[in-house]
Amino acid sequence: MNRKASAVWQGSGKDGNGQITTQSGVLSNNPYGFKTRFENEPGTNPEELIAAAHAGCFTMALAFQLQGAGFTADELRTEAVVTLEKDGEGFTITQSALTLTAKIPGIDRQKFDELAGIAEKNCPVSKVLNAKISLNATLSA
Repeated sequence: MNRKASAVWQGSGKDGNGQITTQSGVLSNNPYGFKTRFENEPGTNPEELIAAAHAGCFTMALAFQLQGAGFTADELRTEAVVTLEKDGEGFTITQSALTLTAKIPGIDRQKFDELAGIAEKNCPVSKVLNAKISLNATLSA
C-alpha cells in the first residue's frame, strides 16, 4: 500500500509560501509557510500534519488491540503534541506526546494500560518517528 502527498513551494524560506495536497483530496492546495509554521498564521504545517497522523494512527491501533482482546470502545479521544526544537542550523522533532481519554466498557486498568502501550509502540507512525514518544492514558467511567 502506498499513500502520497505533494508540496509546491515558491519563493524564499521565510518570505515564500507553499501548498500541500494529499492523494485523497482532503488537503488540496492547502497553504503553508513560515508564518503558518512558526507564527500561528492560519494554514497548516508539517508538524501539525505529523501530530494528526500520530493521533489517528495510535487511536486506530488501539481500537484493533481492543478488538483482538474482546473489547469495543465507546470512545477513544487522542491528542498528539509534536515538539519542534532548534537543532544547530536547523530544527528537529524531538517529541510526540500522546494524551488519550478512553471510555471502554468492561475493561480493567491493567488490561487498558497493556493494550494502550502495545498500540503506542506498534502503530506505524510511532515506528517511523525518531523522537521521544510519551503516552498519558486516562480511562473514564
